[in-house]
Amino acid sequence: MPRVSVSGTYRLSQMKHFFRLFFKLVRLVLGPFMLLWEALTTPRAVVRSAEEQLRLDALTKDLVLYQYRTCPFCIKVRRTLAHLALKVELRDAQRDPVSREELALQGGMLKVPCLRIRDASGRDEWLYESDAIVGYLRGLVIPEGSRSTA
Repeated sequence: MPRVSVSGTYRLSQMKHFFRLFFKLVRLVLGPFMLLWEALTTPRAVVRSAEEQLRLDALTKDLVLYQYRTCPFCIKVRRTLAHLALKVELRDAQRDPVSREELALQGGMLKVPCLRIRDASGRDEWLYESDAIVGYLRGLVIPEGSRSTA
């Protein structure tokens, strides 16, 4: 195993610090534009019967989305929530230390987006990856057995 000198460790620490600052600056510059884009392009919510909306509200009452406001993958999930007219609690794991700690300790990873799914027995499942979350949400609206194969 190669040995890393003290000066090499120091340089590595400086590089990590540089990259953190660089990406923080990128987020500061691009973040407002991403939020504006989300506000301008979020699709309209689907319209459904009151009974069907109540059914979906009951299915989503125990869902929590851990997210960062300017994360593009989180924006993708929020746009899907808006389009499907699903009421899911949003928690900002970037700015809220309590939500951040919940995600890290209970979810096992500090990674967003993450959907916490609590079942009827109170057991939590933590679903990561935006495509998996979007697929799960679409599955609530269109149950697997009723999807057309056309």
